[in-house]
Amino acid sequence: MNPQHGCDTGFGNAAAKHLDSLGFDVFATVLNLTGDGARELQRRCSSRLTLLQVDITQPQQVQQALLDTKAKLGLQGLWGLVNNAGVCANLGDAELTLMSNFRSCMEVNFFGTVSVTKTFLPLVRQARGRIVTISSPAGDQPFPCLAAYGASKAALNLFTNTLRHELDPWGVQVSTILPSSYKTAPSCNHTYWEQQHKQLLQSLPPALLEDYGEDYVTETKTLFQSFAEHANPDFSPVVDSIVQALLSPQPQARYYAGPGLSLTYFIHSYFPFSISDRYLKRMFLKKTLMPRALRKQSGLEVDLGLDNRNNNEEKLQQL
Repeated sequence: MNPQHGCDTGFGNAAAKHLDSLGFDVFATVLNLTGDGARELQRRCSSRLTLLQVDITQPQQVQQALLDTKAKLGLQGLWGLVNNAGVCANLGDAELTLMSNFRSCMEVNFFGTVSVTKTFLPLVRQARGRIVTISSPAGDQPFPCLAAYGASKAALNLFTNTLRHELDPWGVQVSTILPSSYKTAPSCNHTYWEQQHKQLLQSLPPALLEDYGEDYVTETKTLFQSFAEHANPDFSPVVDSIVQALLSPQPQARYYAGPGLSLTYFIHSYFPFSISDRYLKRMFLKKTLMPRALRKQSGLEVDLGLDNRNNNEEKLQQL
């Protein structure tokens, strides 16, 4: 499984550095205390920043992070909890996605985030603070080849929206941030995606792989790698949204961080499914291959069409 990245890389790393520069006391969770991301945070941030090694799928590590945070805070509450860790275990048609990939996404993106939120919520309630969760438009819209990731984010979105209602009497504000496409280290990890691709080809039932075709599966991986390479490398819209959600007197329930999202949500909300589905396909993975079985059927239909035309010509000649 591609490990979740809290503040090791990406949005979390950028946000931790920016919040530290604004004078916040930042508790940054990382998977690897000796990794490049952790070392960069130690090098570039002030002594106020505290690094915590946490795998959010391990309850004992989450509890230890709570104890370490309380030890630093003393009697103070925690003003802001930013849920950032996430994983995309694989890409592909839902039928081609291994159950282990569905479970991996749910374990990190949903259950892990729920665990962290529930664990730290008493401290946030004490401060009448903020909960900010990084989710994805894939949790609202049916992006092709993202069923496992999107389903986990859909569950996360509903959980976050429910919290927003329930925590309002406590004075806790809850926001969801929906980023557009960004060039993060995990998405550009070619070695990881090649390993996942190889594992998928080895794990699929032979009959299923025959129906779809290895070339079809490979094209999905290649298109995603190209898509990730051309994504936006500037994380500032997401980081700015995190800051707004933490500091605004009246934070928004949702922040759409990045170009193109307004149009995407407008089309999804107001256009027929036939149009919105076509838009998502053209915007995300522009596949050129049909599954192998459908290609064979199309070829058979062409042959049958020729045979029928020849038969009709024979009948006309007989008349």
